Amino acid sequence: MALCLNANAQQSLWGGAKVTSPEIHPDNTVTFRISAPKAVSVQLTGDFLPNEMIDMGTVKMEKPVAVNLKEGKDGVWEYTTERPLSPELYSYCFTVDGMTMSDPSNIYQIRDVDTWTNFFIIDGKGEDVGHYYSVNKVAHGTVAKVWYDSPTLGMTRRATVYTPAGYEANTKQKYPVLYLCHGAGGDENSWVDLGRASQILDNLIAEGKAKPMIVVIPNGNPTCAAAPGEWEAGLYQASMGGTIPGAAPAKASIPEAFPDLMNYIEQNYRVLKGAANTAMCGLSMGGGHTFQTTMMYPKKFGYIGLFSAAADVTKSAEFDKSMADLFAAKPKLYFIGCGTTDFIINGSKNLVKYFDEHKYPYEVMWTDGGHIWRNWRVYLTHFAQEIFK
Repeated sequence: MALCLNANAQQSLWGGAKVTSPEIHPDNTVTFRISAPKAVSVQLTGDFLPNEMIDMGTVKMEKPVAVNLKEGKDGVWEYTTERPLSPELYSYCFTVDGMTMSDPSNIYQIRDVDTWTNFFIIDGKGEDVGHYYSVNKVAHGTVAKVWYDSPTLGMTRRATVYTPAGYEANTKQKYPVLYLCHGAGGDENSWVDLGRASQILDNLIAEGKAKPMIVVIPNGNPTCAAAPGEWEAGLYQASMGGTIPGAAPAKASIPEAFPDLMNYIEQNYRVLKGAANTAMCGLSMGGGHTFQTTMMYPKKFGYIGLFSAAADVTKSAEFDKSMADLFAAKPKLYFIGCGTTDFIINGSKNLVKYFDEHKYPYEVMWTDGGHIWRNWRVYLTHFAQEIFK
């Protein structure tokens, strides 16, 4: 896990002064600085830097190449990007004498599984992703953390619920619902913290590009009630497995338990019911949950989105029947998005091939890059504009 140090801690540890970092210049080049007068070497790693492929054993994944900072006056180390950065949300961290640490001058951080990194946004002030990920002067929705009973899983569980601006005031208006699922190692906080879901929806709705909707982000880990440290299991370490040490096997799968969440939402929120008013999408593992849930309950979802999904085409009569039943219900949209260098892309390609062979309608988006949040935020921004219309 990255070590977070604030400015005062930095001064105590390194004897340096507070510096400005990151500094976004008018041409969108960015300078990073850290005061470390006693350091021998300082490096920067960020998702705006060139990538290299690393072997993870069973798969190969992209990893940014670290760059060296140069030491200047008073022990302040500095690096400026070689090119302007496009509008986007970027994350980064420092390595000082082999120790990974956050930028002491930047209070903005996000957690991805068990790693904390700093982030910044370059806002192009137009129809660009950086603009949609920023907090702009628009009406804002409400983000709530709610607890609901899941008899299928035998526990009380937490979900994040976004209600659009005006929900509290317009007490007679009902809204469609999007169920938005996270990936492995994530939780009900992921799409709000890393995915910028509330900012994306606020901005799209304000511009009339998306229908006002309720967005429900469940916890997709069947043995965990909530995010690490936010339920009675205590302050355990987050992991890609999304479970706690010694946890008993799950009583059911997330797709099997999904009606429990839907029942809670429909009983406690002003929801427009029916497939035409219900969408589900998710990234990676959450894309797999979407894939499985929508086949298990084919008449409940009119809009389906798979983002770098863990979705495998199974050559079986049972799979063929499930897909036939799903498309017999005539979903209005089946969206597939994946990065061209994503290690999981073959699953998406195989699904596209299967749909072509069976003449099932779908929409596909291939984007640059791998299994990364940069792609998943793009897919959500697109998907949100296509549903409930």
